[in-house]
Amino acid sequence: MQIVLFLLITTLIDISIKETSYEKKIMVLGVGDMMIGTNYPSDRYLPKNNGRDIFKGVSKIISKADIAFGNLEGTLLTGKGEIKKCSDPKKCYAFKSPDNYVENYKNAGFDIFSIANNHINDFGEIGRKNTQRVLKENGIYFSGTIEKPYTIFTKDSVKYGFASFSPNKGTIQINNYKQAKEIISYLDSICDIVIVSFHGGAEGTDYNRVTRTREYFLGEDRGNPYEFSRLVIDNGADIVFGHGPHVVRSVDIYKDRFIAFSLGNFATYARFNLKGIRGIAPIIQVNVDNNGKFIDGRIISAKQIGLGTPVLDIENKAVNEIYKLTKLDFPESKLLINNEGHISYK
Repeated sequence: MQIVLFLLITTLIDISIKETSYEKKIMVLGVGDMMIGTNYPSDRYLPKNNGRDIFKGVSKIISKADIAFGNLEGTLLTGKGEIKKCSDPKKCYAFKSPDNYVENYKNAGFDIFSIANNHINDFGEIGRKNTQRVLKENGIYFSGTIEKPYTIFTKDSVKYGFASFSPNKGTIQINNYKQAKEIISYLDSICDIVIVSFHGGAEGTDYNRVTRTREYFLGEDRGNPYEFSRLVIDNGADIVFGHGPHVVRSVDIYKDRFIAFSLGNFATYARFNLKGIRGIAPIIQVNVDNNGKFIDGRIISAKQIGLGTPVLDIENKAVNEIYKLTKLDFPESKLLINNEGHISYK
């Protein structure tokens, strides 16, 4: 009898330990700006084979994530739209990819897109609304415009909330903290994991540091990425992905929630400057529990070759750059990044 009782107790203890130590690990992957070809001002800015080869070198990694995120820098629009007005047409960059290019993003494994940026209105309301229609019809979730400030969806029994912000017309404003608090608090109240994206911070190779102050570029108030990231986490965000500077920035942890301040350029074909650090194209995997708490992560180094095709980088430049910047910007950070790009707590 005593032996039977002992075996029963040890079995119950073993079951209890397994239940309490069990932790669902969810992999959320993030990349930066993407624009895989534009038919404006001419078709010569479109890649061969309808862009089907753009993600060949990285799609296996992207498709393994539970949720894969990127910033769609431009519109999906086969037809004509209302081209934006520029003071200097020679320096006017307006992007619209054919509608069917959405299949390249979908086949690569992307689940969610931010469309809150300075190019979503390149072809006016027509371009903005068509982009949203095409994404919706192809099962890619998106957020960040006045028509779609946030999105809520369920995948593999996990309920996600996703919201995007930028300083640009027709988008949800990065500098409207009252609205940001309301959106994120609402998502947090009904979702398991809340992901936030922002297009902010000054732009270019001279602006790869997190200043912890308000940033301006060409007279535009591009927000305070440091303050904004903490504000949304204070109100329920679990992962924050930044983009906009066209170069990578540092990463940090706040209240056990992960922040990437800029993911740089990832797949930006033909119309982008990819020289030097602009060509670094990190893939960041963030592993969280089913409450959004950071477990660990990984930086996978990639770079853009040719006119803008992402491939894995054996020189590990993305890891080295993010490691260096994180040490400079956040010497007090609780994160540790090793030579292979693994991110963990110190």
